[in-house]
Amino acid sequence: MVSNPFSWFSGPNKPQLDITLPTDHNSYGQNKQIHKGLYPPHIGSYELQAQRCLDQLASKTTSIEKYVYLSNLRHNNVHLFYRLILENFTEITPLIYTPVVGEACLKWSEIYNHPEGIYISYSDRGNLAQILRNWPQPKVEITVVTDGSRILGLGDLGINGMGIPVGKLALYTGCAGIRPERTLPLMLDLGTNNEKFLKDPFYMGSKRKRVTDKEQLEFLDELMVALNQIWPGIVVQYEDFKNPWDSLEKYQNKYTMFNDDVQGTGAVITAGIINALKVTGVPVKDQRAVFMGAGSAGTGVAHQIVEHFVKEGLTEHEARRCFWFVDTKGLITKDRGDVLAPNKVPFARDDNKGQQFKTLEDVVEYVKPTILIGLCTIKGVFTEAILNRMAELNQRPIVFPLSNPSSQSECTFEEAVRFTHGRVVFASGSPFPPVVYEEKTYYPSQGNNMYVFPGIGLAAILGKTTIISSEMVYTSAVALSTAINQAEHDLGMLYPDIKRIRDVSVIVARDIIRQAQHQRLDREKSIRDLSDAELDDWIRYRMYDPTNPEKGLEQTLTLPGGKSLL
Repeated sequence: MVSNPFSWFSGPNKPQLDITLPTDHNSYGQNKQIHKGLYPPHIGSYELQAQRCLDQLASKTTSIEKYVYLSNLRHNNVHLFYRLILENFTEITPLIYTPVVGEACLKWSEIYNHPEGIYISYSDRGNLAQILRNWPQPKVEITVVTDGSRILGLGDLGINGMGIPVGKLALYTGCAGIRPERTLPLMLDLGTNNEKFLKDPFYMGSKRKRVTDKEQLEFLDELMVALNQIWPGIVVQYEDFKNPWDSLEKYQNKYTMFNDDVQGTGAVITAGIINALKVTGVPVKDQRAVFMGAGSAGTGVAHQIVEHFVKEGLTEHEARRCFWFVDTKGLITKDRGDVLAPNKVPFARDDNKGQQFKTLEDVVEYVKPTILIGLCTIKGVFTEAILNRMAELNQRPIVFPLSNPSSQSECTFEEAVRFTHGRVVFASGSPFPPVVYEEKTYYPSQGNNMYVFPGIGLAAILGKTTIISSEMVYTSAVALSTAINQAEHDLGMLYPDIKRIRDVSVIVARDIIRQAQHQRLDREKSIRDLSDAELDDWIRYRMYDPTNPEKGLEQTLTLPGGKSLL
């Protein structure tokens, strides 16, 4: 493994060393004297370096050890790290994001080795721009920001949630080719209400309770202004905020920003539903969807499916009537007697005739759903009895247990296949292996947000969009639904093979750019007249390639036919 010998330096003055080195000192050319002595005489081919890394990775006995190893590899040799990801995608991505990132976040203050982004505390208000300028990279195109208040299904982890921005941005690079040096993981230390961390001497965040919603929004106002002053047009992705709605409502039509928990999750699940309905053949007007879990992710998903149902011919009122939500108190109704959170109100039922249903089993029997979706982080809540009933009610029951990590999934793929007698149309939030049932192999689909959020970010960067509109997000869902090929369809998959993720990101980015052009939200006017094939080439050319890191930095691209573009 080739490492950067200057990796112990940090800050804007860190020496920049090209770590893509030849295999022999004699071929260094004019850089020979610069590099001589910093590495052993024989570096070895890339294949040898990669094999050394994979062997070292395999020698680690726990998932968290593998996570730490890969984190150090990314820090020391970024190009080798991303080459390994692209060539071993299905094996490595679970180690750098879900499910292992959940364990990494729980232990972040224990496994901490080096800063991987910027930490900004509430006590820094008034000086946020000055702190952001400490970031050593002069050009930042995208940031993922979290306050750690609701990490996956693990709750308030405070600054230990930094693993989420780090992991997300690694996927932006791996999946969509956004240059790694132009990404910024951003952790907002606004306190934590996690008593365990407040008492933990190793916890590296502020030892204070969380600020109020009003104080947080004022802090975010300063942050958004500062980010756009330093890096105009930066794409800001919000992630794992306990309350995602206030910031989304306030900033989505003012800045180039989106919330992946609400919008990205909604888009990827809508794409899965579009393809699932093609499998079942049941018309949209006859769908009855029961959601177990009514948080921001659940209602965000429902809003986007509603948009699809409307485009399929229903009125918005008719579309909303296709949804029943269950939370910890049972079926959400208008006459339940409690004060509903604002995001639940649009889906509260008023046709229950005074009846209140306390359990998911009761709701399933009452509604007789065609679709069962879980976003509640309650392991095993889709019981054998519920799955059996779904199979009795539907020839092809749609079951989407979407909670992350896999330890909190509502059911496993094996359970869904076995208890529906192999008839389930399935997608999960976490990865599951194929299942053999009655001598037939069944392949799971994973409704992973990485199918859409990298393409959304890439489109916003390359198209230089002024905002990320709700129409652009919906377009990502439709684009993803069309990206599946015949072989994948024949295997019963609802999403493309994840190994094709870069091709999928191109499709998603192209269609989003087209939607932005249609709405006149794009500022990259030079590509408006390109054909789809030309636009695809233009996008691919600008995607970071770890085998050729300089590609895409040139000023012009020659398209087929001799056309040149800046």
